[in-house]
Amino acid sequence: MALSSVWNYCVPLTIITVACLVRNARCQAVQAENVTVMEGGTAEISCRLQNYDGSIVVIQNPRRQTLFFNGTRALKDDRFQMVLFTPRLVRIELTNVSVSDEGGYFCQLYTDSTHHQVATLSVLVPPETPTVEVKQEAVEGGEVELTCMSPRSKPAATLRWVRNGREIPGVVSQQDNGKTFSVSSTIRIPVERKDNGAALSCEAFHVALGGQKRIRHYRLDVYFAPTVRIVPPTGILREGDSLSLTCSVTGNPLPRNIQWSKINDTLPERAEISGPTLQISRLSQSYNGTYLCQAQNNYGRAADHYTLLVYDPGAVVETHSAVPYAVIGGVLALLVFTVICVLIVTIWCSVRQKGSYRTREPILAWY
Repeated sequence: MALSSVWNYCVPLTIITVACLVRNARCQAVQAENVTVMEGGTAEISCRLQNYDGSIVVIQNPRRQTLFFNGTRALKDDRFQMVLFTPRLVRIELTNVSVSDEGGYFCQLYTDSTHHQVATLSVLVPPETPTVEVKQEAVEGGEVELTCMSPRSKPAATLRWVRNGREIPGVVSQQDNGKTFSVSSTIRIPVERKDNGAALSCEAFHVALGGQKRIRHYRLDVYFAPTVRIVPPTGILREGDSLSLTCSVTGNPLPRNIQWSKINDTLPERAEISGPTLQISRLSQSYNGTYLCQAQNNYGRAADHYTLLVYDPGAVVETHSAVPYAVIGGVLALLVFTVICVLIVTIWCSVRQKGSYRTREPILAWY
């Protein structure tokens, strides 16, 4: 076979390096395969041989350091292992891959001249679960700034904020750290008291996750001033009974100290305070007055009051009690008026009937 025909035979193998021995017209070729692996995984780098006749095969790393020379280890790095050396295939294995291992690995075939192919090792770095940072406290009536961060990935991860199944657009920032990227997404949202405890999530997407995503859940912590409401007792309290008032308090942070007092006076000697509850035993008229419950935190204070009135013969009634004395008096007056009207009508009808009977007696006598 002529040299020209040998050349025409070997040219179409564009990804294969060819070494042709002119004297016997045989072609030797080496083919390298690109590899993509996740960080921490294991990469298999293969060099495929064609018409191998025992020539020297050398595999080098991206820094052109020789890893193996005809199957013999040349570099002291135990992560590299020769797993296969045959006339058709040479394969090495690299464990615990890192981004520093990324690059082109040379499959070299030494014949009359040196020929090589490069197997490109690409390393994917999936993101860890992102973190959330709060720049400042979320206070009722203000805004909160939240930043979702993915400090390391390759290629750069994609971040998005979600609330109630809807995406919240964020301002995305990306930084190149050499072989990896850090990404952040920042949102600013107005907050009210009702937003306290609202659930948000930051989701990280990456090609290495195979359609999955890493999610960081976050709940809003909105600070607001307290509210106070005194829970009154039910029914009518009489002298000698016991009174129990509960002060219901909300707020964030929840006030630790609840203060009970009596306006323009001191609390009765029999008053006992247990947390949010004020108890007074053996009520008497001397306990008349307005009782005040107060609470405060760093964002404000609030109060509510309860007034006791003691009537003879000892009924103690709340001023905003449900017993409507004016209404009861009106109803009684209406009943008395109705009875009087009925009596008047009855008497009038009786008198009229008697008068009619007397006017008929002379007529009957005349007949």
